[in-house]
Amino acid sequence: MALVYILSVIVVLGILIFVHEFGHFIVAKWCNVGVLKFSFGFGPRIVGKKIGETEYLVSAVPLGGYVKLLGESDDEKELPEEDLERSFAHKPVSRRFAIVAAGPVFNFLFAIIAFALVFMLGVPTPTTRVGDVQDETPAASAGIQKGDKIRQIDGKPVKYWEEMASIIRSSEGRPLNVLVEREGEILNVLVVPREVEVTDIFGEIKKSYAIGVVMSDDIVIKRENPFRALISGVDQTWWLTKLVFQSIAKIFQRVVSPKELAGPVFIAKMSGDAAQQGLAPFIYFIAFISVNLAILNLLPIPILDGGHLMFFLVEAVTGREVNRKVREAAQTAGFFLLMLLILWVTFNDILRIRGD
Repeated sequence: MALVYILSVIVVLGILIFVHEFGHFIVAKWCNVGVLKFSFGFGPRIVGKKIGETEYLVSAVPLGGYVKLLGESDDEKELPEEDLERSFAHKPVSRRFAIVAAGPVFNFLFAIIAFALVFMLGVPTPTTRVGDVQDETPAASAGIQKGDKIRQIDGKPVKYWEEMASIIRSSEGRPLNVLVEREGEILNVLVVPREVEVTDIFGEIKKSYAIGVVMSDDIVIKRENPFRALISGVDQTWWLTKLVFQSIAKIFQRVVSPKELAGPVFIAKMSGDAAQQGLAPFIYFIAFISVNLAILNLLPIPILDGGHLMFFLVEAVTGREVNRKVREAAQTAGFFLLMLLILWVTFNDILRIRGD
């Protein structure tokens, strides 16, 4: 069993690190910048091979990776005249920005494609069959019964539970004409949704509308054609991106505990769990982590891509590169901040898995 978790997290990290670093690599090539190293992992070199000017490496610490570009480091010796044109430091700020931003962008693009693949493979989706009707609710008053299948709401066909629930939630309490199928007979009933209080994923109380029906266990596999799946992939990636930023905001607002953040240990556990559930859940999990990785790298922490992008924005506005000593100090502080964060979330992971 432990082997499943080890292999699955290696696959997840391997794919996502490769996608991220390949983004930097391919855009650097497109911008005619020399790439000296392409490494999976940090720290000491385990194995590597040089092909052309680029050395491809596997390094000891598999919690990330890096691409080393020609002329990227300030402490590099002065480059020969013939190499200046391909030096990262000598490129316009717009191209340097594009190269650094490419890593997170490729993680977003990968998530879109991975989510699209999940939608093509098929997603278990509840139908509109009613599992139960709560007492003294609009559905009960309208005569809706357990086992009924809701076919239309205000003339709009509904096939899946979430479609139906979305219309009811957004009704603002206006009467709805509901077409119900009961043992082959079609009935038309009028239902007036009532305002209810619900708890969202952040534990906050929100107002919504409901009619008092409970989902059944009638599940179908919903599959989409490639074009529609790609659109759904974009929608899912955008929804998840907003959710992650909302979660970050809720942490600062003290609505969500920072202990909810997942670290490497818990990600390893989740990847193993997802792998055991099947191919589609595993792909979905990889896409989910890819979005989170993209957003993490865009945070304005100097050692991350977002920190470099912040320096480039300052340079673009002021017309001057940020002072080297300022950048070095900021990156050192960013490194220690990131290491502390990793240690803290890892400690929380262990407590969470133990059930403390």
